[in-house]
This record gives sequence, C-alpha cells and structure tokens, in this order.
Amino acid sequence: MLNYDIVIVGGGPAGLAAAVSAKRNGAESILVLERDKELGGILNQCIHNGFGLHTFKEELTGPEYAQRFIDQLLEENIEYKLNTMVLDISKEKVVTAMNRSEGILEIQAKAVILAMGCRERSRGALNIPGYRPAGVFSAGTAQRLVNMEGYLPGREVVILGSGDIGLIMARRMTLEGAKVKVVAELLPYSGGLKRNIVQCLDDFGIPLKLSHTVVDIKGKERVEGITLAQVDENRRPIPGTEEFYECDTLLLSCGLIPENELSRELGVEMSPVTSGPLVNESLETNVEGVFACGNVLHVHDLVDFVSQEAQAAGKNAAEYVLNGKKEGGKDIPIIATQGARYTVPKTVNPQRMDEKHVVRFRVGDVYKNCYVSVYLDDERIIHRKRPVVAPGEMEQIELKKEQLEAYPDLKEITVKIETE
Repeated sequence: MLNYDIVIVGGGPAGLAAAVSAKRNGAESILVLERDKELGGILNQCIHNGFGLHTFKEELTGPEYAQRFIDQLLEENIEYKLNTMVLDISKEKVVTAMNRSEGILEIQAKAVILAMGCRERSRGALNIPGYRPAGVFSAGTAQRLVNMEGYLPGREVVILGSGDIGLIMARRMTLEGAKVKVVAELLPYSGGLKRNIVQCLDDFGIPLKLSHTVVDIKGKERVEGITLAQVDENRRPIPGTEEFYECDTLLLSCGLIPENELSRELGVEMSPVTSGPLVNESLETNVEGVFACGNVLHVHDLVDFVSQEAQAAGKNAAEYVLNGKKEGGKDIPIIATQGARYTVPKTVNPQRMDEKHVVRFRVGDVYKNCYVSVYLDDERIIHRKRPVVAPGEMEQIELKKEQLEAYPDLKEITVKIETE
C-alpha cells in the first residue's frame, strides 16, 4: 500500500492547479493520477488562443497554458503517474488504480481531490432518428482528430449545438478548408460565449439558426445530408419547416456532463442541476476529506476560473491534511431561484470561510437590463445591475465574512435575478 497526503484524480488544468496549490500550502506528499499519456487534459487539443487572460494576464493557447502549470508541478517535485486509470475510491480514501507497468495499485490518501473534468453528450443521448452512418462526431472528437491526429473528418459540415467547442470547430474546420454550412441550436439562445459567436461564426459568415434541430440523418454507410426543422417553445419540431442540407459530416456540440462515476460510487451527494458534487465553502463534498474542483464540479466557460477554483481546493485539502476538519459554526444553504439555476458552493459556514468568498452560478435564460441580487434571509445585500446575463456565461458574486457574521441567526442566502 502506497501512502500520500493528497491524491488528485485527473491531470488536466484543475488537477495541476490543485496539486501546485496544495504543495505551496504545506502538503508534503502529493500524487496526481492521469489516464492519458500526457498531462494537460483537454487543453492539449485546444490550440486556439484566448486562455490565461485572468491567470497570467496574457493571451495563450491551450497547450501553452497547460505547460505553465506543468512547469510549476515539476518545479515543486510533485509526483504523477500517466496512463493510470482510477477504478475506485473508498470512503476510507483508499484509491485503487491500474496501469500497464505496475498493475493494480492501492494508495491510501489523507485527502482526495476529484478533478476528472467533463465529457460530451453523445448522439445516443440526443435521440436523432436515422441509421448510424460514418461522419457523425462529437465536436471534441473532431477537434482532437484535426488538431492532434492530423485528420480532417469531412469536407461539408453541419454543426448541431452552439456550445463553445462547436463554435470553435466551425472556425477550425473552415480554416482547414471544409465548408461549414450551418450551426443549428435547439434553444432560442446560444450556449457559447458571445466572443466565440462573433469570432467563429460572424467573422466567417457562418449562419446560426436558433430554435432549430436535426430531425433526420440521410445516409447508410456515410452521412449524405441532414434535415433541419424549426422547433416550438416545447422544443418539438414544427411540421412544414424542414430544410435539407447536403453534407458528409455532422458535428454534435450539445453540452458537457461532469465525469462523476467515481464520485457516485464513493457516495458523494450530487446536484441534479449540474450533475456534479454538492460542496461547501472549502469545496469539500459530503464525504469528509474528499474535495472537488473544475469541470467535474460544474462546467466552466473559462479555464482561468477552473484554475482559481482548483487552487482553492488544493489549499483547503492541504489545510485539512495538516489540521484536520475545521469544527464549529453552522452551514448556511445558498438557494438559487428566479432565474439562477444553481450555485457553487451549495453551503457556506461563516466561521470557516475566508474573508471573501466567490460564489459562481449560471442563469437559465437570457435576461436583459436586470439585477443580480443576493438576500440574507429577507434582507437584500447585493443588487448589481447587468445589461445582459446569459446561460453561456458564468456569473459570480462575492460574499464577505463580516457581512454574514453580522447575522448570527441567518437561515439561508438567496441568489436571484430581478427586473427592478
């Protein structure tokens, strides 16, 4: 049995930042377990720029951003194992993993940080009728094929879903010589960042059709074309609005799901909204000594926020290993309502929290000229005007310890979107 202070599952942006932060906050022995053949996670295939503006105050590509953290990991002499798959985590924090060179490993950890990232929603989850021809890819798979393997998946492309990866692949496929005919989105608004719609679609003259979906895929061996139809407010196709597009490739960019099989088996309580763990202000789950950060917790829009969250998780895990669980105080639930879909964290303990604490959340619709409001029981303490809030962009508010401590009988904190 191997023994470590902290075991981190996942060597992507969240795992790397958590490891470096834990080491700098006093944890002695740290082990990062990564199932891929290199560190860096999904960033290795994100060769476009736009990363690092918050963290490093300069614009980097995905691999450059990852390399900054890999360099820090090596400077701190933090151990890591590649090509290593974690099979199980027990309540006693025994991590069972395997790789080809060492076989099955059992590792006893004092704290575990979950940083497994997220995966794409597959075609099977979308219920599109038709055969199963070649030429249907998730946008992330196409991104890996083009950017890392050097293959072009197709020449005439339709993209379903306007998540950030889909938008970026619309631009990428165009730059590689393919013709992107249309990007279709089921919802009445785009799921991606505004800047990606401008830079990836508008700048290349690619049409975006909102409230549309694919109702049929033509072709038995290879995709020959797809049929788009408009949908009503219940997201059902409207008969008579069908349009046929000839194409040889369909890319799916229909949302990301946190990778939480290990968390569920461990008995971690999950959020029905994010499909990620429910955590407190320390990013600790209901299983003592098990922390979560990054896209395994909730899907972020910017990697800089993943790194910030992971640094907090690493610091809190190191404190837990050195000093044990902080006792005292009471957990106050944060309730998301009236347009706010969820919050991370789900509870805060004013006695245990830092002087300032960032709460992140997403909204469920596009709201214009609205206010982001926070209530302590019935008293409003934040009322911030916003010209527009959208589901594709994460929102955040800051809670101050002194504010919360001024309400000793506080029962709940409410986050909502108001029109006045």
